[in-house]
Amino acid sequence: MIEFEIILASIISMSAPLVLAVVGETISERVGIVNLSLEGTLLITAMVGFAVASVTGIVLWGFIAASLLGGLIAFLICFANITLHINQIAVGFTLTILLGKLSSYLGQPFVRIPGPYTPQIDVPFADTIPIIGKAILDQNIIVWISILSIFISWWFIYKTKSGLILKATGENPYSAAARGINVRLVKYIYGVLGGSFIGLAGASFSLHSHYGWSNNHTLNYGWICLAIVIFGGWNPVRGALGAYAFGALQIIALKLQGVTFGLSQVLPLIPFPLMILSLVLIQYSNEKKLLPDRVRRIIFGNMPEYLGITYKRE
Repeated sequence: MIEFEIILASIISMSAPLVLAVVGETISERVGIVNLSLEGTLLITAMVGFAVASVTGIVLWGFIAASLLGGLIAFLICFANITLHINQIAVGFTLTILLGKLSSYLGQPFVRIPGPYTPQIDVPFADTIPIIGKAILDQNIIVWISILSIFISWWFIYKTKSGLILKATGENPYSAAARGINVRLVKYIYGVLGGSFIGLAGASFSLHSHYGWSNNHTLNYGWICLAIVIFGGWNPVRGALGAYAFGALQIIALKLQGVTFGLSQVLPLIPFPLMILSLVLIQYSNEKKLLPDRVRRIIFGNMPEYLGITYKRE
């Protein structure tokens, strides 16, 4: 049981940055904004978070700086798409390349140097609670925030009026506007909010799960998070479960390195074919009407109808 608790705690801890990024991207895509800069945003915010924390000696400032930067990058995407009517996919992909190169250039002074990290919080009675004690309570604040973000975001999206407005804007912004919703403002708010979560996730990599900074520190994690959002059906709970599943694959891969090299390299790649398969099945099911809408949404999730489509106010 002790071994199981340690493994479970490792999975939850290692997956915390992924969970934050998936929750952030889910919020953004629910309102119709595809933040395709996610890969580059994670890189630059991981670097900035570590750099600020190293210079100031205060971990909190690193997280704040990274979160603000993530929100700023998302704002640029929103401004380009919502105000200037530039394709958001093209802008996001361009930013991914730019931010990745920029993180390598600006981060050179901080490569492989010792720095601060998120301290663990000691809960006195954690050891007395089986499984949950070590897996959840005996962690640090960033792990707690990642867990809380899953349930708070789900409650907000599905159980509040503001969440209904968010979903309505992503489903059909023109209908939402006809009902008096300020579509542009809603897209800006939740696009930037999602970006802030992604920035927080970037800092979590360098200050929590992978201490320090190195070139390409979070390489491919952005694409993995995009895959998990799709596989999770644009639902924060399902997306978080996908993030934890990927974390479990990482732990398994680490344990198998001494046993079989090939399998340990293949396991982390699983989200990519799953993403492609999910997209194919969703598209095929939608076109052929193979399943009732309710069944299809349970299995594949509910992709916002206007996801990635530029809204032009009439």
